[in-house]
Amino acid sequence: MRITSTISRYLLGLFFSFFGINGLFPFLSAPPLPSGLAGQFHVALADSHYFLYVYALQLLAGLLLLAGRFVPLALTLLAAIITNILLFHLTMEPRGIGPGLVVAVLWVVTFVRYRESFRPLFRSKPKPVSD
Repeated sequence: MRITSTISRYLLGLFFSFFGINGLFPFLSAPPLPSGLAGQFHVALADSHYFLYVYALQLLAGLLLLAGRFVPLALTLLAAIITNILLFHLTMEPRGIGPGLVVAVLWVVTFVRYRESFRPLFRSKPKPVSD
């Protein structure tokens, strides 16, 4: 499982680093805008420059995964991004959900190895830090 998790971490890191860089400094040709609500949503995110922050977070998380540093932080950042990718495709553009499902599976495989870092988040009554 250790090798699988490491491979998964590197693949996630490569994927999000690549697309984070491409979002900030486009070098791939952009696909045509989707129609309907999905297209409107895309235009709103692009016109408000919201995408720049998402791409910057993707790049940061991808680089952290590739470096093997702050992996739980990178997984936390990517959890929100992957959730949004999946929800976008489930609610507005069902075609093209494949890559989102692949990165979700890679995320879960990586998360399993680092699950102990997340255990405190799932305590119903955590102990506060004493002053």
